[in-house]
Amino acid sequence: MKFVKQAIGVFLIFLTTACQNEMRPGTTDLNTIELRFSTPFQKEGERFRQSVTVGTVGDILIHDRVYDDAKVERGFDFWPMLKEIAPYLKEPDITIANQETMIGGEEIGLSGYPSFNSPFEVGDALKKAGVDVVTLANNHTLDRGPKAIMNALSYWDELDMMYTGSFKDRNDADDLRVVKKNGLSIAILSYTYGINGIPVPDNREYLVNLADSSLMQKQIEEASLQADAVLVALHAGDEYVYYPNKQQKEWVQLAADSGATAVIGHHPHVLQPAEWIESEHEHDTLAIYSLGNFLSGQYDHPRRVGGVFSFELERSSTDGVMVANPRFLPTYVQFEDNDKNYRVRPMKDLTNEELPNIEKHLDEIETHMSQWLPELVVIKD
Repeated sequence: MKFVKQAIGVFLIFLTTACQNEMRPGTTDLNTIELRFSTPFQKEGERFRQSVTVGTVGDILIHDRVYDDAKVERGFDFWPMLKEIAPYLKEPDITIANQETMIGGEEIGLSGYPSFNSPFEVGDALKKAGVDVVTLANNHTLDRGPKAIMNALSYWDELDMMYTGSFKDRNDADDLRVVKKNGLSIAILSYTYGINGIPVPDNREYLVNLADSSLMQKQIEEASLQADAVLVALHAGDEYVYYPNKQQKEWVQLAADSGATAVIGHHPHVLQPAEWIESEHEHDTLAIYSLGNFLSGQYDHPRRVGGVFSFELERSSTDGVMVANPRFLPTYVQFEDNDKNYRVRPMKDLTNEELPNIEKHLDEIETHMSQWLPELVVIKD
């Protein structure tokens, strides 16, 4: 293992907490954002270190029972569902969420599975909870067609929320999304294995970023020339399967060899382990194969488990940029038998009355998620 592993032992900050076009060099002001201020340099012996904490969460899948629960007199309020987990989303310097359902709004009619369209207010709650970037390339991107996508992207713009993986037009797709924080620039890309057989409208391939190997390689390589680190959100895998399939592994290796710093996986709706991937580059790549569901209306216990996965991006004067200190806070979607009171809660805060054998569940998550990544710290108390 290369030097990236050597950084794992350094304790930093406790976590309390989806363009088929060729990328053009450079970024635009609209798609480059500077996030919350903190001291960019920390002294480490006789050298200075730049560090950014990245937090990631899995699928946000707004079933009809979820938005029905969020209904209020005027619109929808999803904030109570995220209120308890919000401190853990606000803690990282950058928090990225996979918004699997388009927030096309009530104008075109709300809908749940199998063809989703969600209220605009989902975006409000994510913004308030501390999410900085949403990835939009997934198998449900085109569920309700281009109109839902345009509505959603316009609303993300209103919120000043960075999005990637689905775009308004070719110019929008050509703008590489880059976050600048603490002296580091971080590019964020998003891809999906497919879109449930829905044909992409002719000459509108920018509506969803498909995981074509040649496209991915080209875009990741170009992004790595324009940013200090490249994060790739990959929507792929077999649903409800606890380990990555061959295609996932091939795409992750491609991303690593093309220069990705980390790959953040979604779609299986259950947790899959994380591991280091050796690449053709000087750094190893962190692969998080699946983060499960963050917020959804799925009932089975494993589909209610997700988490906040965080890690450090570090650049020192001697080692360049690397990934260090992976941590995982398991979360649980709690709700009542009548599909009321949906809440995303840290599993460590659940009691045995709320979830029997909670300690056993947490131990099983720790064993599963860290089996290929022994350095992973799973927060259980």
